[in-house]
Amino acid sequence: MPPRKPSPVGSHILLTGTPSGLAFAERVGAEAIQIFGSNPRGWAQPRPNPAADAAFGERCAAAKVPLFLHAPYLVNCASPNDVTRTKSAAAIGHALGRGAALGAKGVVVHAGAAVDAGRRRLGVATMRELLLPILDGLRDDDPDLLIEHAAGGGEPIAATVEDLGEVMIALDGHPKLGVCLDTCHAYAAGHDIAAPGGIRAMLNTLVKVVGRGRLKLVHANDSKDPLGSRRDRHARIGHGTIGEDPFAELFRHPSTRGVPVIIETPGSVEDHADDIALLKSLRDR
Repeated sequence: MPPRKPSPVGSHILLTGTPSGLAFAERVGAEAIQIFGSNPRGWAQPRPNPAADAAFGERCAAAKVPLFLHAPYLVNCASPNDVTRTKSAAAIGHALGRGAALGAKGVVVHAGAAVDAGRRRLGVATMRELLLPILDGLRDDDPDLLIEHAAGGGEPIAATVEDLGEVMIALDGHPKLGVCLDTCHAYAAGHDIAAPGGIRAMLNTLVKVVGRGRLKLVHANDSKDPLGSRRDRHARIGHGTIGEDPFAELFRHPSTRGVPVIIETPGSVEDHADDIALLKSLRDR
């Protein structure tokens, strides 16, 4: 059997501020990074700066640090609102374009929500109508589009990993489509990953419903709230209700082999460094 390829462990970072960019990544010991390509809580898109993006992407490539972009939180391709869907498509297009300029591996997009009870089937159809043309327009070397599931509130299109399987079917298993798994979201949606064997069971199900090789990114976050809370409140690794041991189990599963693991945990620069160091130690046992 070939040696196991270790999963790079990293952090969500900001491109601006002090320390910034790769300086922050180096300070916290990040082996992979995730950034926002635009304002995460608004529709406005930054003025293009191709030279800066190319330079940043080249630095990431030289350092062998995989880079991912996260689309704005407002994106909702399943929305019943025409304006929201139009702006969502534009935001995803911008994120994918900027991701390509940066050499990003993938762009994370929330699966969205139907908003109204009983509208989920229509919401999935709406998402398909919006996303398939975007996926079809991607080149082989463009970033993959990674669907991230929700914690469970607001009539989500995808909260459980089984829901992600339905999304994969709705989008015809497109070759440029992948998934981003968030441990806090999975726990909030009802997957008991804190129990012994819970991570293994969840990942087995994920592979069964979305297929091998579709897991492209993991957001490793503990949870401030209990199992099934449907609340998206991240905690530092081992400081929440999930605990430390399940993250060791995460690294042992075949589906995570070589898949980057990113923290989105609260706290200071030092707290981020400690969380990354802890995850690396669990990975390397």
